Amino acid sequence: MGVQTVDGRGTAGRGPAVAGFAPWPPQGGAKERGRALREKAPREAHAHLTVTADRPGVVEAVELANLGRLADLVPIRIGRMAASPFAFLRGSAGLMAHDLATTSASGVTAQLCGDAHAANFGLYGDARGHLVMDINDFDETVPGPWEWDLKRLAASLVLAGRQAGADERICREAAADASASYRRTMRRLAKLPALDAWNAVTDEQLVSFTDSHDLGEVLAGVSAKALRNTSARFAAKATVRTEDGRWRFTAAPPVLSEVPDADAAAVSASLGEYLETVPAELHPLLARYSIQDVAFRIVGTGSVGTRSYVVLLTDRREEPLVLQVKEARPSVLLPHLARAGFEPAAPITHEGRRVVLGQKRMQVVSDVLMGWTTVDGLPYQVRQFRNRKGSVDPAALRPALLDDYARLTGALLARAHGHTAEAGVIAGYCGKGEELDTAIAAFAVAYADRSEADHAELVAAVRSGRLPAETGI
Repeated sequence: MGVQTVDGRGTAGRGPAVAGFAPWPPQGGAKERGRALREKAPREAHAHLTVTADRPGVVEAVELANLGRLADLVPIRIGRMAASPFAFLRGSAGLMAHDLATTSASGVTAQLCGDAHAANFGLYGDARGHLVMDINDFDETVPGPWEWDLKRLAASLVLAGRQAGADERICREAAADASASYRRTMRRLAKLPALDAWNAVTDEQLVSFTDSHDLGEVLAGVSAKALRNTSARFAAKATVRTEDGRWRFTAAPPVLSEVPDADAAAVSASLGEYLETVPAELHPLLARYSIQDVAFRIVGTGSVGTRSYVVLLTDRREEPLVLQVKEARPSVLLPHLARAGFEPAAPITHEGRRVVLGQKRMQVVSDVLMGWTTVDGLPYQVRQFRNRKGSVDPAALRPALLDDYARLTGALLARAHGHTAEAGVIAGYCGKGEELDTAIAAFAVAYADRSEADHAELVAAVRSGRLPAETGI
């Protein structure tokens, strides 16, 4: 005899419907549901970019993004954004979200990276010290339309290619290849059992699966550097033993600077709250470390001006572990998602928690020591610093390698989205043909042109003295 599901329909199943699990029987074919979405949002429509009348000017957008940041660091952020159109795109995720809010969307929601440009993919170490390749920046992560991440990736590839000296054909093909790789990966995930799909396209398979063999030498070089990029190496360069026997950071302003004792005490005390967000089985591990020192360290391009600390800890053998305690600001995507009609599934109770959970939802393997805390009333995320991180600079690639890198990152993005969106639905929407790829490439070129114009406006504002900028930092 069938049982009643939570919506009152009878099933032929033997167990009751349980909240958090899919209903039984399955609710229709996923690919068919995906194909049906094309009626509302034709794949060709993704080519269109409309700059709306209410779009803020570049100066206004930059000034809004700088609200709440540390004023003395804002010129460094602007200087980094002014370095190139690609750098401008990296620091203007909110402005692009404004533009994406009026673009076509299938209606399928996934956990977004929120800032999926081509430089936000890279290597990092797992718990055993082995290297993993995945998306590696989640400051803006929220659920939203999967197309937003794909379009940001494609546009960034065009800008990176232009900066590297690639011709327009190569840049457009790289954007199309990223979309094609995303589409093919979704098709593969849709054909696998759920558990297999969750762990599919392992790092060992990535190069072969995406036909990115020409990247091998570049990835080998990045991997060799990443293996050396550890807390111990950073501590060896950035710390010194003082007369009282403790280890202290050595200031290297403006990137690494001392903090007042009160700030150091507040950050140190916040690690008690952080400990409660780390899995209990890791508490004995963290209990073997003592806090030695706290310093302030500037990071990134879009993150410059936010509060970011490094905490030096040592075990009984005086081997170091460095944690980063980084301010977690609200995602810049949120107001634009609301404009696009996407409402958050649940209220955000802590921005650090949002970042950590979003990262865990998207990555195959995540830093086991990730957590969150609060310092002086502000939310922070906590993670290992220099956890064997390494990345490819897409703007420094030889033009011939740009499409290889595009296919690699497109597959990684699909793998990440496939954790929270039904791969079969996206695969059904994308289809087997190149309609979506052609449209994404057209959008990417148009948005790269828009970013170049925005960058020129930023540079003009810096030269006129309207915006302060420090370069070379």
